[in-house]
Amino acid sequence: MELGLSGPRIVWVNDAFTRSTGFSLDGVAGRAPDILYGEWTDQAEISRLHDLVEAGERGTATVCGRRADGAPIWTRASVAPVPSTDGGPARHSVVVLVDVTELVERDAAQAALVEQERTERTSLGLVAQISDLLMDLDDPHTLREIARLLERGNVVSWAGFYLNDGGLSAADGIAVTAPPSGSGRRHGNVPPDDVPAAFRDQPDQVQQLLDGALDVPVTLDLTGWHATTSASGWLAEHVRPLVAQIAPTLTEVLVLPVPGRRRVMGVLAVIPRDASHGVSAEALDESARTVLQLTVRRVGLAVDNVRLYEREHRLAETLQRPMLPEQAEIVGLDVWTYYAPNAEHAQVGGDWYDVLQISPEVVGVVIGDVVGHDVEAAAAMGQLRSVVRSYAYEVTSPGPVLERVDQLVAGMRIPRSAALVLTTLTRAGEGWHVEYSRAGHLPALLARRGEVTSLGEASGPLIGFGGRPRTTASADLAPGDVLIFYTDGLIERRDRALRDGVDALVEIASGITAIDAAGIGEELLSRLADSPEDDVAVVVVRVPDPEDDAAFSGSPRSRRWLLPSEPASIGRARHAVLRTCQAWSLPDGPSAELVVSELVANAVLHGWGHIALRLYDTGEGLRIEVEDSNPTPPVATDGHPGRIGGYGMQIVDRLADWGWRPARDGKLVWAKVRGEMRPAGHDRSHG
Repeated sequence: MELGLSGPRIVWVNDAFTRSTGFSLDGVAGRAPDILYGEWTDQAEISRLHDLVEAGERGTATVCGRRADGAPIWTRASVAPVPSTDGGPARHSVVVLVDVTELVERDAAQAALVEQERTERTSLGLVAQISDLLMDLDDPHTLREIARLLERGNVVSWAGFYLNDGGLSAADGIAVTAPPSGSGRRHGNVPPDDVPAAFRDQPDQVQQLLDGALDVPVTLDLTGWHATTSASGWLAEHVRPLVAQIAPTLTEVLVLPVPGRRRVMGVLAVIPRDASHGVSAEALDESARTVLQLTVRRVGLAVDNVRLYEREHRLAETLQRPMLPEQAEIVGLDVWTYYAPNAEHAQVGGDWYDVLQISPEVVGVVIGDVVGHDVEAAAAMGQLRSVVRSYAYEVTSPGPVLERVDQLVAGMRIPRSAALVLTTLTRAGEGWHVEYSRAGHLPALLARRGEVTSLGEASGPLIGFGGRPRTTASADLAPGDVLIFYTDGLIERRDRALRDGVDALVEIASGITAIDAAGIGEELLSRLADSPEDDVAVVVVRVPDPEDDAAFSGSPRSRRWLLPSEPASIGRARHAVLRTCQAWSLPDGPSAELVVSELVANAVLHGWGHIALRLYDTGEGLRIEVEDSNPTPPVATDGHPGRIGGYGMQIVDRLADWGWRPARDGKLVWAKVRGEMRPAGHDRSHG
């Protein structure tokens, strides 16, 4: 190579050069070296080689050039100056080229494999993290975290989930407690007259995804015309300002369906990492497409499972409500009842209780447990409850009643075994005479002034397996005595034997300081039912003692009830408050009754699921807490013009200081009842 005024020129090549590159001496002689460069050539390396030639220095570089036919060729170029014969600067240089194309391509292939493996590991890690997030469906930000994870993992530049619950809506999480919206509901319908003629044949692509008519990602134009109430129009309107913050010049997003088992649950909108090449499925690399497909499938199944779980849970509540009686009102006895299903099960529980006013002088108490947590168990429980009720009114002695139940159950072929205790209490002067018979159930406890006795006699096999006469045992109750009936969910735990659970119950019952049935029940629940592993049913029956009741003032100042979301719960809540104020000698009963009536009525009208009612004696008055599953806060309004109602929170406002705060599954509304009427205008901050 010769260094001329206009730069280096090729003056000679050997035969090996011609064989490797396809260029002959005639084709390159007198030409600049750029004839050997291609579109892949690193110009920085070429400039460095040129500088070496001009400086008469030695050096090497690996460059990608081109053959005569245009194909790329990788060479290792070594430059060395040829000394001048007159001792002046070198005017010629020798460039030796070694073909390393095969080596470079092999290294590139290995690097590609390493990069592919790294990408696959990263993708698998992302999918694993997404699966972990979906395990915690109670987190209200699950879907938002998954979208951010897709962004941080460099799968997409932006992502957002939109669920179709009676219409598209942005979703940060999966609403576990939200009522299911039903399947097949469209986002919206647009009257044909509202659609310009030029767009009447334009499909609503997002709606097609929701309907399952399309199962591949679609590109949504954010600047084009969409009917405002259509799925595409709603999504474009919602996404447009979000996209403008990330990529102001971008006019499209990619939309993927989120499929469930039988229908599409919603969509995922994304912006590919390199949107400069367009917003389409082709703009995503293979790993990104794989991660997104796995993500939407997992999210869709999770949402579908939540909806299915919620439907089953609501079915369970619907079936269970009529099977459990309301708080019993028995003349001459203080009775408290409690039932709570295990929160881990969506199915119907098999536990039940019943308190019967058989006659003015006779009271019946039944507590039982059908094996299983499904609709079949609920059906068996309902049948048994009806049968026992019918025979208890006809024959008051427990043993013969259970014999008849055995016979009828055998004929009915009820498929589930069941255990129960049937007890009758007959008034006897100032006390009561008790008769009982057990069919495979845990014995009731008799608590008398700190001593607890197990009513363990008259034991027999499970219902339906009698086969022989059942016996009846008896005991006498004096004023102040307490009977405690319970199912095994109160005491049974995986980490201890059932016998140990019974011993713990006996120990706690012997040390109870409360004297009213509700207080006794609350002490038992607070000590034993913090984390139940099964359904819990408890019935506490106390024979009032006027002398103890007048002298005692040290009962625990808290009560709680779990009420179904139905109108009958309003009356039960009012009664619970009146009884509690009477037991605690609080003068706020009438005001508290009005307050709790309005709070529970709001929860029944606007909420769903069970309603939790809690009462506390703060020392300065009664505090009422009502918790439901609707997160929307209550509002004091001026009523509804032309209609009755709407003044409930105004009543609460006049009688109590009140406020609200978010709860795990909804909201909690609290009220501190004032002892006297004072002007409203207090703080409603979180209390």
